[in-house]
Amino acid sequence: MHSLHVDLGDRSYPILIGSGLLKDPGYFEESVRGKQVLVVTNETIAPLYLEMVLAALNGFAKVDTVLLPDGEAFKTLDTVNRVFDTLLEKRHDRSTTIIALGGGVIGDMSGFAAACYQRGVDFVQVPTTLLSQVDSSVGGKTGVNHPLGKNMIGAFYQPQLVLIDIDTLTTLPDRELSAGIAEVIKYGMICDAPFFEWLESNMDALLARDPEALAYAIQRSCADKAAVVAEDERESGRRAILNFGHTFGHAIEAVQGYGNWLHGEAVAAGMVMAAELSKLRGWISAQDVDRLRALLSKAELPQQSPADMAVDDYLQAMSVDKKVQDGKLRLVLLHALGSAQIVADTPKEQLIEVLRTCGAR
Repeated sequence: MHSLHVDLGDRSYPILIGSGLLKDPGYFEESVRGKQVLVVTNETIAPLYLEMVLAALNGFAKVDTVLLPDGEAFKTLDTVNRVFDTLLEKRHDRSTTIIALGGGVIGDMSGFAAACYQRGVDFVQVPTTLLSQVDSSVGGKTGVNHPLGKNMIGAFYQPQLVLIDIDTLTTLPDRELSAGIAEVIKYGMICDAPFFEWLESNMDALLARDPEALAYAIQRSCADKAAVVAEDERESGRRAILNFGHTFGHAIEAVQGYGNWLHGEAVAAGMVMAAELSKLRGWISAQDVDRLRALLSKAELPQQSPADMAVDDYLQAMSVDKKVQDGKLRLVLLHALGSAQIVADTPKEQLIEVLRTCGAR
């Protein structure tokens, strides 16, 4: 087992990474401070792992469950209300712990519910997809989507523990594995050039679900993210580099309809757009962009805009992005492979040129 520490003072917590962790009650018992637990999961994950988690919890806690529909399309306030309904109906008090068992959608909604219920109760992240293991479960971002923008309603709220059992990746569909790899590649692009080189040499092992390769990639990704979050918990500065490719990617998700493009797929195309814009501004080379495209291709991820999206679709969706400040769109661009910066002065004509280069109508 690998252990990492997210250093946030009195909000610090461990990330545990290993095989077979869901079967061990000890990991849960150390992080559950009260006697009540609500496990939040979905219709896909419940048949696979809910019984295992309940067996680990039942020895020391009174456990209730809520089963939510699966998919980004259900990441809404209406769905979160089902969590609140269960908490209230089962008379959960302020000492309860919410356990998020699932991918990023379950984690985001569970964390948001925990932040809001009785003004804040404990929660534990048990991510079961690669994307949630390397990204959304770490750092305390929680929330839901709105028809006009992704993750526009939410809170910063840290978990007590992130418990990553890599055995859950054996049941992950190939498409979702690739989507998770997009976020892994992101860390190499923004802050860890040696990791990017490792990915170039080990992509086949990741796609083959080699346990050692997966464990290393997850550990390295979480360590990179934990370091950035410890420096800037509430995204007032440097943490925004974690959004590399996301402004373009969120536009794709919003216009295409949440869930039609997986988050990682949209981010992959968005990273290419951000890299092309970085090249256009003279900060990285064409070879750097080609390396990114080649790695995404190897991971079976898209590199172009959806064929039916127009430039105006992007501009409209990006105008309501969370990173807009004082009417200016702030983008994460590369000054070198492994070095990202937040830029607020991108000329509109350059943005349009890159969107067209990447296939927007």
